[in-house]
Amino acid sequence: MSTTTRLASLAALTLALMAGPAVAADTIKIGVNEPLTGAFAASGTYVVNGAKIAADEINAKGGVLGKKIELVIEDNKSNPTEAAAVAEKLITSDKTPVLMGAWGSSLTLAVMPKLEEYEVPMLVETSSSGKITTSGNPFVFRISPPSALEAASFAPMVKKIGLKKVDFLVINNDWGRGAAGDFAKMLKAEGVEVGLTETMDQAAQDMSAQLSKLKSSDADTIMMTTSVDQLTLLFKQMAALGIKKRVITTGGSQNPDQIIAQAGAAAEGTMHLTTFLPWAPEKTPDPAATKYFLAEWKARGHQFAGATESFRGYDGIRSIAAAIEKAGSAEPAAITKAFWDVKMTGLNGPIAFAKSGPEGKESGQSKPTVYLIKIADGAVSEVAL
Repeated sequence: MSTTTRLASLAALTLALMAGPAVAADTIKIGVNEPLTGAFAASGTYVVNGAKIAADEINAKGGVLGKKIELVIEDNKSNPTEAAAVAEKLITSDKTPVLMGAWGSSLTLAVMPKLEEYEVPMLVETSSSGKITTSGNPFVFRISPPSALEAASFAPMVKKIGLKKVDFLVINNDWGRGAAGDFAKMLKAEGVEVGLTETMDQAAQDMSAQLSKLKSSDADTIMMTTSVDQLTLLFKQMAALGIKKRVITTGGSQNPDQIIAQAGAAAEGTMHLTTFLPWAPEKTPDPAATKYFLAEWKARGHQFAGATESFRGYDGIRSIAAAIEKAGSAEPAAITKAFWDVKMTGLNGPIAFAKSGPEGKESGQSKPTVYLIKIADGAVSEVAL
């Protein structure tokens, strides 16, 4: 290499190194910690795709504080240990001042110590375990309903739909066990008898042993909490075993269209608690925003079924952007403080954070709208709460 060529290469390298920080300074990073592989991959991918729509929409309008937002997306592999490692990477290596994640309750709970260690806030878009906002972590702000709130919203329907005795079949983690506990407490208060609680591992494919026990029970209803893919297997196995009991799913089983597509006739008659009504945009809290989101989702080639999960990523990034705007700064401490002043309308209702947890270390909890829908004749119909 000639001296001239060498000098030119060094000059180019120097310019590139100088440009790097300048480019980075023109964006505000948001860390996205979601399951893109593993048991919850489908749901995590939907959330990420919804987040991308929000980021593009915000950037098209000029960004936040005069800068574009940049999503730094990492795969937690549906694994709590990996979720914690991803959070640390996003905070220490990628220098993201705020995170969104981590879909499942066990994943989010694993991340939370990292938030306290580095004093970086996280917007929780999906997880429903009560412990997330009651354990005393002031860096957590959740827009999804904890299972206790979901249960309270469902309480007025208990007598209307005639529940007498309920069994539970739930995923064996913080999400599933928490839902079973919170719904059981509510049902007992409403005079409903609570029977069996059966659990299953998140990777389980054959639930015939648990279903056989539930078939022999005298309960009229089975409440289920798990991911969409596992629900599909459960409905097919119930049909094979001839189980005809009422089924109500809880805690984020927000993809009835995917269930219809995958489970077919086996899903007929099942009921699902959801926090978004894409089937009836005019009934949502912000019809114009819902129609925009659904149109953009379709324009990007995504299947309609995914909208019932992806809206959380969309609302999550919009909530974070609102906090950064109010903070007037992309510093973690300022964003954490500003979350308490966020007041906006999400696709599933008002987003505003009330204090939850021990005094002085409260987490923020928003209160979304909860709906009960039913699959009938291969389509979704609303059962008003």
